[in-house]
Amino acid sequence: MIQYKSITFFLKNLHEEKIIAYPTEGVFGLGCDPDSKKAVMSLQTLKNRSLSKGFILVAADYQQLTPYIESEKLSYEQRVQLYSHNNSAAFTWVVPARIQTPAWLTGSLNSVAIRISKHKAIIQLCKAFKKPLVSTSANVSGSPPCRSLEEIRSQFGYELPVYPGNIGELQHPTEIRDLFSGKIIRSGG
Repeated sequence: MIQYKSITFFLKNLHEEKIIAYPTEGVFGLGCDPDSKKAVMSLQTLKNRSLSKGFILVAADYQQLTPYIESEKLSYEQRVQLYSHNNSAAFTWVVPARIQTPAWLTGSLNSVAIRISKHKAIIQLCKAFKKPLVSTSANVSGSPPCRSLEEIRSQFGYELPVYPGNIGELQHPTEIRDLFSGKIIRSGG
């Protein structure tokens, strides 16, 4: 039987530098506080992921992302493009990172991947947390991303808190594109 916890439970986990799972537009994601090196390192270990790869930041709105990105380098049209998706086509965009953005978010790059989500669970979590979340697909590197609670339990056990909700309509993680060149970095959806 699934026990539903309040959002306060998940916020407590985030503030305690722990990892949570939550539904996204196409798969379940794993996330944590982007400002906690401890939490992000735990996430990399859990996923068995390379330190050179950066992470995605998901947010409820553009303002939540401004501490991490070089907003000044984005034109009005590019800012509009960050919002240019609908419920069936979400995009993750690679943009220049602020010099202060921690290397545990950018990896070996001077950019960061961001997504302003329209997914209800992500918006609820980010608004309540008052900042973005680190987001990566819920899977051990090399394994298929989890699309159900059963798959999460199979890969990560029962101790990992899973925020209630359904994944969106995408069949895969979101597409990742460079905002400046339009180059597709990862096919998605």
